[in-house]
Amino acid sequence: MFFIHDTTCISAQQTFLEDALFTVGIHKLNQPRNKILYAVEPTYEGIPLGILRRMGRAVRLGVGAAMPLLQKKEKPADGIIIGTSMGGMEDCVKFLNQIIEYNEGTLTPTNFVQSTPNAIAGQLGLLSKNKGYNVTHVHRGFSFENAVIDVDMLLMENPGKNYLLGAVDEIASCNYNIERLDGWYKEAPCSLGELYKTNSPGSIAGEGAAMFTVSDNPRHAVASLSAIHIFHTTDENIVNEQCRQFLHKHLPANELPDLLLSGEGGDNRFRHFYESCELIAGKNVVTARFKHLSGEHPTAAAFGCWIACEIFKKNMVPEHMIKTCGGNSFKRILIYNNYKGIQHSFMLLEKGAGS
Repeated sequence: MFFIHDTTCISAQQTFLEDALFTVGIHKLNQPRNKILYAVEPTYEGIPLGILRRMGRAVRLGVGAAMPLLQKKEKPADGIIIGTSMGGMEDCVKFLNQIIEYNEGTLTPTNFVQSTPNAIAGQLGLLSKNKGYNVTHVHRGFSFENAVIDVDMLLMENPGKNYLLGAVDEIASCNYNIERLDGWYKEAPCSLGELYKTNSPGSIAGEGAAMFTVSDNPRHAVASLSAIHIFHTTDENIVNEQCRQFLHKHLPANELPDLLLSGEGGDNRFRHFYESCELIAGKNVVTARFKHLSGEHPTAAAFGCWIACEIFKKNMVPEHMIKTCGGNSFKRILIYNNYKGIQHSFMLLEKGAGS
């Protein structure tokens, strides 16, 4: 499909231009605060202070993660494609509350301007003076995956181009409370070390941004995203069959990925989906999990894609991520994620020449 050259990530852990995930144990990772994994925001050195003050949280996360990639002059982006589900939701709610508070009178335009999901990609285009293709995909748990498919089609139509691909989601208090009451998050406080051991519904809410510079040029690439598949189902047997067909179609005969990167998030209602895919992978394939680092949010698969690139660079998996052991060489990684037990995605990444 396409090649990934550069990556950045802002998450609940020290991931922005750092290697902390690979050097610390699980007890030294940032733990949930009030049962939420909030993103660790950097200093945003590349954003003018006057603009930064007016940015909503989702816009800050997205722009902060993307600007280091857009500022690299040797690889100017020909377009910006972002996936988000909750981006701008907090500012949207603030603006709606102002309508009531001021009786539809004189309202602050800032919250209105930043209340739409495409504010992130729009702000990136303005700050980087990028007048190319600029699109935001808002498809709940498939937001990032649809952005991936869009980039793939763009590169088939426009060979030789470079694009910024990314995903952003924030924890909006209004949505968080609704989803908490609906049972999507754990009621009892849960440490990262206990997340996968709990036998209860719900996960830990998270947020963050992951950005990638991609092209169709394999030179110096960290990884290639060679295949993607998305589908809706609540049937474990369909997930099992889709996984088998995906691997059969995109891998040589009788071969398996070296690592299964699982989006398991500690919710006992959906554990069987992940265990079904683990059985297909078998005992010789390492299984690792990442939701204790990112938390659960609609575009968590983008964090999985970022951590896969880091694993390729270092040829190792942090101990706190490993569920089952296997080999110690990682050339192919299968990412499986599901959102709310109904939206499922597979992504196959292969190690690039530059990692």
